[in-house]
Amino acid sequence: EPAAEAIVREQLACFDRESVGWPPRPITEHASARRAELVTPLLWCLLLLAAFWAQGRWPALTDAGLLDSQALFRGGEWWRPVTALFLHADLGHLVSNALSGIFVFSAVLTTIGRKRGWLLIASASVAGNLMAAALNLPGPYRSLGASTAVFAALGLLTGRSIRVVLRADHPYRWRTLFVPLAAGLTVLALYGAGGQHVDVIAHVTGFIAGTVLGFLAAANRLFPSATNKEAEPD
Repeated sequence: EPAAEAIVREQLACFDRESVGWPPRPITEHASARRAELVTPLLWCLLLLAAFWAQGRWPALTDAGLLDSQALFRGGEWWRPVTALFLHADLGHLVSNALSGIFVFSAVLTTIGRKRGWLLIASASVAGNLMAAALNLPGPYRSLGASTAVFAALGLLTGRSIRVVLRADHPYRWRTLFVPLAAGLTVLALYGAGGQHVDVIAHVTGFIAGTVLGFLAAANRLFPSATNKEAEPD
């Protein structure tokens, strides 16, 4: 209607101004796609099976290799945070960690790359074990199992996702960063904080170490996007 034309035009102009840059671009990375990495996680699984067989044949290996805070910090047995990641208390413990590790490690290696991924998984796992042992001092603490590595890998994915969100040109990125954090904490709570004989401390410290390393390692200089450099196959 002629009488409403000026008002309508004003409102349409306001809508046009407010719609500039809307909707925001989705938070995505423009890196080259990688094929799913399953070979090395399966080899890692075979290594766990070999270690479990060796535990049955030579029971002294378990006591010599499990994570012991007293032996580590007071006895100088520095290998324990590493060897404990390959030892398991029983077959059920082994199967649970092996199946979980295959899928989580595959996600990390497919996302980050084989060499970088294994380096970060190893670093976060050992750091998680060291943190767990240190938190229990001066009291005794004994632990074994690959679950620390599994939750460290989950933390790597969480920390990396948080860094990707922060780098994005998105008006609500400070609120959006809680999405990957909430997802990681939910998985940690569901699978890492219940059941008998569950080392919750090691799960939490592994997740924390992985999250911190994943966040730091997701810098552009370490993981360049495809716009700057073609992603390496490893």
